[in-house]
Amino acid sequence: MKHSSPRHMTPSPAMRWFNPRLFSRLPVFLVLLVISNFVTYHLVCVNRGGEGGAIKLRSKADQQRSQETEVESLQRPSLGQSLRFRGQVNEEKPRHPSNNLIKSDLHSSGIHYQEIECLINNDYTIQGRREGQEVYLPFSFIEKYFEVYGKIAEYDGYDRFEWQHSVARVYQQAPYRPEGEFMSFGHYNVEPRERVKMISGVEGVPISIQWGVQGYFYAIQVSQFGLSHYSKNLTAKEPKVKVFENGEEGDVERWNLADRASRISALYDDDARSNVIEFQTSETLSLGQGATLPLTNRRLFVLSFDLILMGNATITVTVQDEKDKTHSIHYMAMDDKVVHKGSHIYYGIGPSRHWRRITRDLLIDYQKGLGQTNKKYVTNIQTVLAKVLKFTVHGSGRIDNVTLSSSSHMAQFFDAANWLLKNQDSQGGWPVMVERFLGTGFQTLSPGWYSAMAQGQAISTLIRAYYKTKDRSYLDACLRATKLYKMPSSEGGVKAILFDKYTWYEEYPTTPSSYVLNGFIYSLIGLYDLVKIASPEEGREAAQLFEDGMRSLRKFLLLFDGGTGTIYDLRHVTLGRAPNLARWDYHATHIAQLQLLTSIDSDPIFKTTLDRWLGYTKGVRAKHN
Repeated sequence: MKHSSPRHMTPSPAMRWFNPRLFSRLPVFLVLLVISNFVTYHLVCVNRGGEGGAIKLRSKADQQRSQETEVESLQRPSLGQSLRFRGQVNEEKPRHPSNNLIKSDLHSSGIHYQEIECLINNDYTIQGRREGQEVYLPFSFIEKYFEVYGKIAEYDGYDRFEWQHSVARVYQQAPYRPEGEFMSFGHYNVEPRERVKMISGVEGVPISIQWGVQGYFYAIQVSQFGLSHYSKNLTAKEPKVKVFENGEEGDVERWNLADRASRISALYDDDARSNVIEFQTSETLSLGQGATLPLTNRRLFVLSFDLILMGNATITVTVQDEKDKTHSIHYMAMDDKVVHKGSHIYYGIGPSRHWRRITRDLLIDYQKGLGQTNKKYVTNIQTVLAKVLKFTVHGSGRIDNVTLSSSSHMAQFFDAANWLLKNQDSQGGWPVMVERFLGTGFQTLSPGWYSAMAQGQAISTLIRAYYKTKDRSYLDACLRATKLYKMPSSEGGVKAILFDKYTWYEEYPTTPSSYVLNGFIYSLIGLYDLVKIASPEEGREAAQLFEDGMRSLRKFLLLFDGGTGTIYDLRHVTLGRAPNLARWDYHATHIAQLQLLTSIDSDPIFKTTLDRWLGYTKGVRAKHN
């Protein structure tokens, strides 16, 4: 019997589409398939967009495309038949049993996925996952293919995948001043670098192994060490300092003697102009035994003391690691080297026949010391120090101002500045005494070559030492350092000519010229620092050198713009080879340099380029035609 309705209602298109009578005539599995597709199309998913692969919600355009292929989806064949894709039909190969539909409950949503073979550039295949019309590829593949970065982060039981287009760390800089922080060097840590073998016990500056395993002093590394500590002194918190012995109280009761033949006393030293501690220990005592001062401290790991040796003597610091194992770090009157044997680490600090201030970061000395295993240098040392236990003197000498602190930035800065002052040669430079091969097509640089980047960063270091002390010797060294800027690379200097007209100061004075961008800009910053601190008369020549270089930089900066990142040098121009793309850390350096330049030069080329290069770190790309 038919039942009439009191009011006739015309069903809407949506109502007609969801007609229950229609669905009642369909098999249950087909109904579920339709509903599954409908839900899948409206889920939030992760797509690789035009902005470098950012994570985003499904766009309206994506939804429209899903609607356009709805009929095709409803006609999707069962497994084992040919798969239908947009615009083409691919004959499916016989599936391995592992490719059968896998029912997986994702976050209890009931979403099913299917393993699918993915053909990459017609070259090779990988396994992906398919959910409806979406295909997901493993991030381990995406990470390498697109050079992007990501990790699963945990937040109190909540997991989130965090995607980064680059690992470039960019810090906001204040307007640049030659006496202030150097770029973002307050965030630099030079000592832990793998290319730093150790901090010299004699000079207090890094010894590099980047291009020579024997170890050598490299003015760029030394300058960056100094500039980083100078900058940290301006940006970091006030250090915590604890003085354990200064000789002024005349009390030596805190010192423990290993035998009756050893002695220790407080006396006045004419050269030091203060009371100091004199020690003389028995020759029969083993290394690490003598007069011992307890230091027990868990928080302070930068050791400083004043020292003069009367003969062969050793300073031993006993430390404890996080596993409660004790180690002895010995500072000995021997050549500048580091040796590791068992639980003992030996650093040569030289003869020390005159009073000198020694500053050692025990964390660095411990880790670099442990890295000296047999004849192979190991960099991935995982253990760390937990406590400084005691300070022992062995032999004969005088000591004063034994201190532990959280940092001693200015002492380390002046170690760098004084090394530069002492090691500047007659050409006003700091020659690199190792061979350097920049790449195929370039002639090898023989030991003794100069670097414009070294000249610039050395000037930036020395000018700050002059600003702090007003010691004329630092300023004079800066003025002498400009000599190599005027000397052609072909004659042993650092000056090259770009396109037969424009001045370029070479980080690597190769043949043919390489035109490295970051080294060139560092050389200009050094000149700028000198111009601003020196008198107008003394700085006139440096000012002309600076302006010549800036003219070239304004003209050719965009030669280093790769549309998605920056280019390290111009070998693609001089050698006709593929561009040498800058790694993300060098791209970050280029950005930091442009941040500095925008604060000292109003030319819009620097600001517009800076903004574009910042965008590259987030996946922004230059537009195509």
